Amino acid sequence: MSTKEVKPELGGTRIRTRKRNIAVPLDHGSFADTVTELFNDEGAEATSKEQQLESFVKVLETTDLDFNRYGDTLFEVLFTGGRVVAGGEKAATESKSRVDYNALSVGTEKEAIKPFVKQFAVILRRRPFLVKNLEAVLKQLLAQLEHFTEEQQQSLAVALCLIFTMKLGIPPENLMKELLQDELVAKGTMLRFVTSFFKANLHDAPVEDLIALLRKGRVEDLMLFFPMQKRSPEDFKKHFTQAGLPALVNYQERKLAEQGLHELKLRLQEHIEETPNGVSEAIEMVKEMSDEHEGSIPQNMLVETLWKAIMDTLQISGKNQQQASNAALRQLKVWGKLLAAYATTPRLQVELLITVQLWCYESQEVMKAFRDIIHLLYETDVVSEEAVLYWAKKGSAHKGRAMFLENAAPFIKWLEEAESEDDDE
Repeated sequence: MSTKEVKPELGGTRIRTRKRNIAVPLDHGSFADTVTELFNDEGAEATSKEQQLESFVKVLETTDLDFNRYGDTLFEVLFTGGRVVAGGEKAATESKSRVDYNALSVGTEKEAIKPFVKQFAVILRRRPFLVKNLEAVLKQLLAQLEHFTEEQQQSLAVALCLIFTMKLGIPPENLMKELLQDELVAKGTMLRFVTSFFKANLHDAPVEDLIALLRKGRVEDLMLFFPMQKRSPEDFKKHFTQAGLPALVNYQERKLAEQGLHELKLRLQEHIEETPNGVSEAIEMVKEMSDEHEGSIPQNMLVETLWKAIMDTLQISGKNQQQASNAALRQLKVWGKLLAAYATTPRLQVELLITVQLWCYESQEVMKAFRDIIHLLYETDVVSEEAVLYWAKKGSAHKGRAMFLENAAPFIKWLEEAESEDDDE
């Protein structure tokens, strides 16, 4: 009978899983073969492809594979099922795939591609240094874009969208410049790709988020994605309208309008300074600019620009309130006709009054001149009685509202009494 003492055991202790005894590959091909074998092994017991992918990523933790040297190859297998061959060779679409279930083989829906990006996030959380490898593979895929089918290109565009929105740690500027490769832009390949990328982004996010992402990537001009012979507002509008992206069309039109208005303001300021009485020429200048943009410039923005062009030429800094007020009124007596030529409806006149209110709010020197300014605009038929009363009742801006309503109260009361007398008659 054995008298060997039984040693006590600690309950609840965690037994560490021994790492798999896998020989470390010595080259990219061997590493890819090993990774592929591991991936396919997990498919035998998995109940779904997503579970197979998740199990595979967990298994990576139990291996001695050299991810420092072969991190690129890991992501190449997950993206294409095989290895991406450097030097522009057509490998991803023409070679026999080692893994049938990969990011570019599951279709173009976000929900089908999202499991891969989630697992990329898991891999990077455990091995943060691999973010550089993921970035390198994405650059390689974008460089070889024309060697993939259109469906694979769309899948890559959706994957890129998810990688940015799920914040995997790749700076946008490191990849966005790859979207402006001259050869791919000239062939129209890149326009097709970014259209899919834009669609994926705009599916569940506003256009402002996409524009912010592009700005982070230092891509300011969307027209650069078009082949040189198609870089016109008409081609831009036609392409993205057909693609079902009206928000992008509206953004581009607003941007062009803002650029046009900025140029107009500078030209008008120069004209006002050089030609103190050149109102007729200024009206014609504005008409020519409006015709160039074929009515795409919002009229409320135009009226605001005209006001700023007229008033920004004044040198009111350092003047007292009376001097600044007199200077503003003198300027309006001459250039009010320019405002009257384009503030032609009550709605635009209310927009003009709001612009005046905000301008006075931002300039302490003319803050108390608000009543005199709107009175002069009324007397010179730039704004109507209807516009002034609407502004006073419910059209004023929030900034300084109480102060300006109090300042303009005597004039508003006079208009209301005049209107009441007209109604009685």
